[in-house]
Amino acid sequence: MINKQEARNIIRKAVKRVPEGEEIRHLNIMPMMDMMTILLVAMIFQASTAAAMSVSDVDLPFSQSQEEFPETAVTLTIAKEAILVEGQPIVAVKNGDVDASEKEGGALGIQITKLSRFLGAVRVEYENKKAANGKLQPGDAAIPELFIIADKTTPYRLLFGVIASARANEAGYRRFRLIVLEKGHGSPGAESK
Repeated sequence: MINKQEARNIIRKAVKRVPEGEEIRHLNIMPMMDMMTILLVAMIFQASTAAAMSVSDVDLPFSQSQEEFPETAVTLTIAKEAILVEGQPIVAVKNGDVDASEKEGGALGIQITKLSRFLGAVRVEYENKKAANGKLQPGDAAIPELFIIADKTTPYRLLFGVIASARANEAGYRRFRLIVLEKGHGSPGAESK
């Protein structure tokens, strides 16, 4: 067995045999910046893909009637992941319903307050444009129609909540059209409700 002094001498000799490395005077961060750029591009792509939820996720029901679309209308889409107005996601949809915190009155509530506020802002913008173009006549309601595009599997409670939110005083929509697929054709038609 070796004593403490002999152990220290062995360690000192071993340390002297190992050459000292270079002192690090700079840090090469280029590989890290490349990796961060790739991650940033991937996150932007993911965000744009999530935001670009479109009507392609919606399996439209069939209809027998077909009407011409009015020149001005607001499009609301009820997709599987969100409710979109003019392609912009407003509230998230999870398991066929909106989160209770988004509804007036909580889980038992019907009106989706964020949707009502947004639709109200869209309607006011529409009225301002119509007034600026001189197309608003005295006594004219100037309320645009709301096109609702929904999947045939959309729960009735969610559809009812969307319509109730659009009819609320804050939003003020009174005319609705449910967009459906005409039977036997690949082009969408409209059915007034």
